[in-house]
Amino acid sequence: MRKLTFLFAVLLTSYGVKAQQPDLLSLVGEEKPKKEFQKNAFKSTRVIHGQSIEFLANGTLDFRILHRFGYLNTGVKNLFGLDQANMRMGLDYGISKRIMVGFGRSNINKEMDAFIKMRPIWQATGGWPVSVVIVSGMTYTSVPWTDPSRKNFYTSRMGFYNQIIIGRKFSNGFSMQVAPIMVHRNLVDSVANPHDTYAVEIGARIKLSQRISFMIDAHPIVSGRPTGAKDSYGVGFDIETGGHVFQLHFSNATGMNEKAYITGTTADFLKSEIRFGFNLSRVFTIVKPKMYRK
Repeated sequence: MRKLTFLFAVLLTSYGVKAQQPDLLSLVGEEKPKKEFQKNAFKSTRVIHGQSIEFLANGTLDFRILHRFGYLNTGVKNLFGLDQANMRMGLDYGISKRIMVGFGRSNINKEMDAFIKMRPIWQATGGWPVSVVIVSGMTYTSVPWTDPSRKNFYTSRMGFYNQIIIGRKFSNGFSMQVAPIMVHRNLVDSVANPHDTYAVEIGARIKLSQRISFMIDAHPIVSGRPTGAKDSYGVGFDIETGGHVFQLHFSNATGMNEKAYITGTTADFLKSEIRFGFNLSRVFTIVKPKMYRK
């Protein structure tokens, strides 16, 4: 009987102590959701002409071939422009998930270009609602001036551009970005032409299927329009095929770097002065990503 009484007392004491203890789980706040960065807002590092908010992976090399053909309205005699072709070949490289660089060469004006692209703000769940990307680049025309009265300084044939891209992936099916850009040309052909041109890129991606997207890329000039320059417009499709991304599009621009398609587009998209073109991208892994930090 004494043993039963003692056991009963121990049980009551244990229950009383447990009832007085606070619920430890209530003292622990809800676990914060893991921050997830948004990816694949666009399927390429370029919308059509302009840079997108996307970046190459760490240690990845992107070999890009861009073609622009003649006017579609030249008809069958010119095979709807396919008899004429201009090209740019380039190499882009991902230094980290937030920094990439690139270099290219176009046959138009024998022009070379290079850029650096940085992402200080990256859209993420539980974080920033948009991505902000900064692009800074330069161009160099290797063809000397035809005017013998002009001294052919290397610096005279150089141009520079700076751009801020603000973009957002609204859903898996729709992404959009707005990107003001300033293009500076060291030397222009007349006093009537400004050295600085300001434009705004408007780019969008609409997903049509698992591998196909519809793309829009417009660059209206807002200030400093060069003589005869028209706004650059482009529409087309992105098609994913394994390690390749084909970009098939229609545009009034011939040039394939920022200075060329913003200050050098002379065709009028609204008057059907449109060219067919494509961008081909092939990605190679040069260095394993684990060697880099985020």
